[in-house]
Amino acid sequence: MARIGVAATAPFGADVLERLAVSHDVAFLLTRPDAQQGRGRKVAPPASKVVAERLGIPVRQPERLDATVDLPVDTIVAVAYGLLVPAELLERHLWLNVHPSLLPRWRGAAPVERAIMAGDGRTGVSIIRLVEALDAGPIGAQAGFPISPEEDAGAVYESAAVTAGRLLDPLPERFTPQAEEGVTYADKITAADRRLDLGRPPEELLRVVRALSPHIGARAELEGRPVTVWRARVAEDGSFEPLEIQPDGGRRMEYAAWLRGLR
Repeated sequence: MARIGVAATAPFGADVLERLAVSHDVAFLLTRPDAQQGRGRKVAPPASKVVAERLGIPVRQPERLDATVDLPVDTIVAVAYGLLVPAELLERHLWLNVHPSLLPRWRGAAPVERAIMAGDGRTGVSIIRLVEALDAGPIGAQAGFPISPEEDAGAVYESAAVTAGRLLDPLPERFTPQAEEGVTYADKITAADRRLDLGRPPEELLRVVRALSPHIGARAELEGRPVTVWRARVAEDGSFEPLEIQPDGGRRMEYAAWLRGLR
């Protein structure tokens, strides 16, 4: 059983942390400081910290990640951590990065979301050695899986976490440089990416909704009112049909029930 550290913040990182704790001795979780979250802007811990505390794993939350931070292990697995690792720490430890795409396709911040938006029928997980260049490190392990037309980002992230746990048991020891052909970039999701242009093809709109659910949400104006669209489908007549929406300031609800309330 390998003794490792884990650097994780987001829910995907928390899921992988829980799986790693089954097969490895996790010495600590390195995560970002507690921060304001949600509409109430209350200070709350990262999802990974909640998991670590439940499992009895020590938590480290430095305000800055630099050479002064003591990380007493040789190997650290980074997954959805959210901070750049400085060169001094890259040299001091072996950093393995869990990236939810089949690199070199979809390097960057939103690989799952961009894969769904692009209509990819397949994605996967790559375990790379972390380097200073963005998601460009050599690959130690990689495996793919299909994206079904019904799956949203939440389902794809869950499949990625399962795949990551398998690829990291045992930890990879040999690494192969990434191919130089086929590099694409998964830019961070912006407000513009979230907006649904209802004049676009219904299949394209549905992919945006799937890509941003259940964690971000697509935005639209329906019946003259701004809403977040969480679920949708292409109706039998070929039109775009919202199924679950959330009016601004309100709760999630079935679209049909929301329409009845308006009338």
